[in-house]
Amino acid sequence: MKVNGAASSLLLAGALIALPACARAAGPAGHVSGQYIESRTADVYTGPCFANSEVNLTGQEAVLGWHVDKGTWENVSLDGLNVAAVVRASATLGDAFSNPFPAKAVLIVDQRANAAQRAALVNFAQAQAGKLLSNVVATETEPIRFTIDAGKHGTASLEAGDLAQITTRAITDADEICHNEEVYYEPLVSHLTHAMPAVASKSSYSGNHLGSTWNESNRRSAFIGTFAV
Repeated sequence: MKVNGAASSLLLAGALIALPACARAAGPAGHVSGQYIESRTADVYTGPCFANSEVNLTGQEAVLGWHVDKGTWENVSLDGLNVAAVVRASATLGDAFSNPFPAKAVLIVDQRANAAQRAALVNFAQAQAGKLLSNVVATETEPIRFTIDAGKHGTASLEAGDLAQITTRAITDADEICHNEEVYYEPLVSHLTHAMPAVASKSSYSGNHLGSTWNESNRRSAFIGTFAV
């Protein structure tokens, strides 16, 4: 696993993002901080017309990932560990006029974690994503690599075994379609201190628990950020 400490200064340059109602969490069970990544099957950085064309057609799926730089949760140290989640909802995530619930989720915990740490990682992820992760249909243990390239703005990656993957790059002028793009959807989780949108060069899930798999590329569907709880 490679997480550069300088990544925090890169991510602190991102805009502060308000948190959605669907991700309100229960009270903190510890204090942890680290890095976050997310990708969905709909553009999060886009114009209204383009976003409206995707509503109820796509955007029901997402991959989420956390890297804990340091801290404890439920009195368990999670220093250096990772946890990821894959979600399939009932409607486009973030759409104010649709209900995404019920949603199904697969949790993926770091194989380096011991039993107590695995339980704490699961509880931590559910506390951050709230109702979105309330219906867990499977919990997998996999090697998880979370990398942020401090030398390349907006560049990060998450690899959760062979199950899920996100790689990102910075958004550029060449990615504009409507030329009035903005952050149309907010991140799906609580307690982000900063977040910025990015292009998902690749976003995929290949497991068999959600009744759906996906493999997308070059979609403006990602966020990278920092969290502190």
